[in-house]
Amino acid sequence: MKSTPLPSDIKLHLKSRTLELVYPDGSFELTAEFLRVHSPSAEVRGHGIGQSVLQTGKKLVGIKQVVPAGNYALKIVFDDGHDSGLYTWEYLYDLSHDHDRYWQEYLQRLEQAGASRDGGMIARG
Repeated sequence: MKSTPLPSDIKLHLKSRTLELVYPDGSFELTAEFLRVHSPSAEVRGHGIGQSVLQTGKKLVGIKQVVPAGNYALKIVFDDGHDSGLYTWEYLYDLSHDHDRYWQEYLQRLEQAGASRDGGMIARG
């Protein structure tokens, strides 16, 4: 089994609200919003298949802190108080390398729910 490459560098950019992960095949910047709506926590993912909770209104969320969780994950503390998801190295690599697909799926789910990245519902005419 091939092991997931670990990032050689991790930079938190507070002003642009991004987390930069540097891998052998490139550098990837993940926005705080993207990381927050894809949190691996039970609050977001639910406690079983099909129980995930669509996160809305996270467009302006920021990252307060990034804390190592042992040698297998990062705990990301967001400024909306969310801090219960552990982002494993495998999950961060996957989010980095498949970002566009995950983001498009999220935007489609928002649209289907009539929800918004800004918060609240979108009026439908």
